[in-house]
Amino acid sequence: MSLVENFRNIFKIEELKNRILYVVGILMIYRIGSYVTLPGVDASALVQNTGNASSLLGLFDMFVGGAFSRAGVFALGIMPYITAAIIIQLMGAVVPYFQKLQREGEEGRRKINRLTRYGTVGITAVQAIGFAINLMATSPNAIIVSNFTFVITSVIVLTAGTTFVMWLGERITDRGIGNGISILIMIGIIARLPATLINEITTSANAIIVIVEIAALILVIAFCVLLTQGVRKIPVQYAKRVVGRKVYGGTTQYLPLKVNAAGVMPIIFAQSIMFIPSTIGTFFPDNATVQMLTAWSSDFTGITYSIVFFIICVFFTYFYTAISVNPREMADTMKRQGGFIPGIRPGNQTVEFIDNILTKVTLPGAIFLGFIAILPAFAARLGVNPGFAMFYGGTSLLIIVGVAIDTLQQIESHLMMRHYDGFMKTGKMKGRRRAG
Repeated sequence: MSLVENFRNIFKIEELKNRILYVVGILMIYRIGSYVTLPGVDASALVQNTGNASSLLGLFDMFVGGAFSRAGVFALGIMPYITAAIIIQLMGAVVPYFQKLQREGEEGRRKINRLTRYGTVGITAVQAIGFAINLMATSPNAIIVSNFTFVITSVIVLTAGTTFVMWLGERITDRGIGNGISILIMIGIIARLPATLINEITTSANAIIVIVEIAALILVIAFCVLLTQGVRKIPVQYAKRVVGRKVYGGTTQYLPLKVNAAGVMPIIFAQSIMFIPSTIGTFFPDNATVQMLTAWSSDFTGITYSIVFFIICVFFTYFYTAISVNPREMADTMKRQGGFIPGIRPGNQTVEFIDNILTKVTLPGAIFLGFIAILPAFAARLGVNPGFAMFYGGTSLLIIVGVAIDTLQQIESHLMMRHYDGFMKTGKMKGRRRAG
């Protein structure tokens, strides 16, 4: 009854209720759009040409909720936006102009967002050409217009579709709950879960095997939650300050450094990079040499794919942690507030100490993140259906767990600020600590 009462409390808060209903409405629009087929395509002829679940295009299809195999107007989903964001962030690490924008605060952030949108349009247009060429090669009977007309209309419609999806994600972030882009990706993944689970149950010869598979999935989810919530606490002592008749400070608090400070972004970035060889292959479907060179990236159960994916995940974990967590800013803030780490001098020594701890903490987090990323390959090799194996880790599971926890924390904060019980009375939700 407590859980039911907590859900009732959500709808007692007018602002929170409106935000959640707004998100639900946008998600309904997104799901409906994934079923709208591109102009010039016979939807009935596509049924026989759905992508293989074990291929990288099958994985991409899962991210967009099946719109890719249905040749929907949202077939490219939000992934071009993710790719553009990766490029902009990489340029921010090496190009002085982008470094300057990152230091300009809100105005610089707006310019970066604008450039990211422009980049999204360009990347979508290029990927749309590859999508159209690949569809004409794999499903020629489904195209009911001339090839030139189909390519032109596909580029226009797919670019408009991805731009619209990007706008929906930004609306969720501004007026809803959670990160809109991540929620759209999560919904696309969850939309495939019921069908893959039913398929796994119906195709399995032994009910015991299905029970073991589900139990293993629950165990993997638990480890993902531990990875997402794990922190290393650094004690911080604050000196006493007397202001008038009041005494401030004199207490010990903790600086939490997350084991996975980068969240789900490294694995999303890594997955976007892994899509590049397969995307190049779609431009040359009849070229045997190109297909041979990009074949390794089309099967997520392959050894080469797993090794490359693991290395890229570890790299992006360190990279994104380095650009999102600033030890010097932490040390300066601590110094201004009269705080210090016991045994460590304020200033450069504090910066070095925090950076050293962060590097050590990030290592196991990066390795575990990389292991989770390639876990679906091991599950598929053990006999799990490739479509269901994708939920045993990888991008799909980490996105679902990370986005669900982030959204739950925001709902928790709204409930606690208005003196309602949250969903986890005894848990260590960060939203509860913030509200307190």
